Amino acid sequence: MAPLRSYDAFAKPIDGIRERSVAGGYITLFALGSAFVLLLSQVIVQLQITTRHSMHLADSAPSLLFANLIGHDKKAKALVGHHIPLRLHVTFPHLDCASLDYSHDGNSMSSGAFGHYHKSPFAFSTRKPTAQEYLRATVPDDDVGAEKGKKRSAEVDARRSGGCTLLGTLHVPRVGGTLSVSVSPDAWRRATSFLSFGVGPGSPDPFAGRLPNVTHYVHDLTFGAPFPPGINPLAGARHVMDNGSGVALAAVSVKLVPTTYVRTFHAARETYQASVSRHIVQPETLASQRSTMLPGLLITYDFTPLAVRHVESRENWLVFLSSMVGIVGGVFVTVSAVSGCLVDSVQAVAKKID
Repeated sequence: MAPLRSYDAFAKPIDGIRERSVAGGYITLFALGSAFVLLLSQVIVQLQITTRHSMHLADSAPSLLFANLIGHDKKAKALVGHHIPLRLHVTFPHLDCASLDYSHDGNSMSSGAFGHYHKSPFAFSTRKPTAQEYLRATVPDDDVGAEKGKKRSAEVDARRSGGCTLLGTLHVPRVGGTLSVSVSPDAWRRATSFLSFGVGPGSPDPFAGRLPNVTHYVHDLTFGAPFPPGINPLAGARHVMDNGSGVALAAVSVKLVPTTYVRTFHAARETYQASVSRHIVQPETLASQRSTMLPGLLITYDFTPLAVRHVESRENWLVFLSSMVGIVGGVFVTVSAVSGCLVDSVQAVAKKID
């Protein structure tokens, strides 16, 4: 062990030779305070999340036609994992459920014509709206909850009204499409017949001699898994048909950006960000363009060819550890060097004075 003493880089001075002073104590306290502040700032930096964005071409998805051709082949079906859930929650406060129809890419639920679908893709349910749903659909957001009596009144109106809430999930392929929730063709024919001729096709007028009011409130509309850092621009939208007749078409156009969301210590999540534009198509425009669309809600969506990778991460813990060691050692070495220079300077000046 004796030869190792010659390599000792941390030789300890003899206690009797060391001289302690008040100035040295102040310098030590200053060094400790500086090291503590720097360490605290390093911990804060370590806890902060760094976000990086990158763009790349989105993976191509098999078309709906290809998915139809593979039929029930299990091996081929394994290649088609490109369907995403479309969740919809919407309330029509002035229409009963019997007067509503919904369709996807022209395949209507009421007609039973699903074309290229092997089975019904719809997993929606209809029911009367709750008091809260009715309140959201009929009262502006600024006034919701402003008065206690308003909710009680809404509960009474919800019981008496023939409103309808549509809630459910539709699994759609990753190709563009349309989803509509509108007045059913049969109810529309009966309403127009009563208005035009005063008679209906064998059944009473469900709208009491008026056109159907398709004002509605979209509680939620989500494509795939939600994107946690963002706000869903499709949810919480009220489309009020205030043209006097209550008849119009709320056209919502959605551009979906495939997004991979990666968090520290979490598996990557495939999500979608939505860019939305919406406008109300008045009945005069529908008539002038000879549109076959019925009043209600029309959602047109498409997928962009570019995808986004959103990565949230923290600094590597090895970098953090090395920074802490460097801070402690650097502070004391720097303070020691500065204090040594000051002491030597003071001693040199004192000698010249003497």
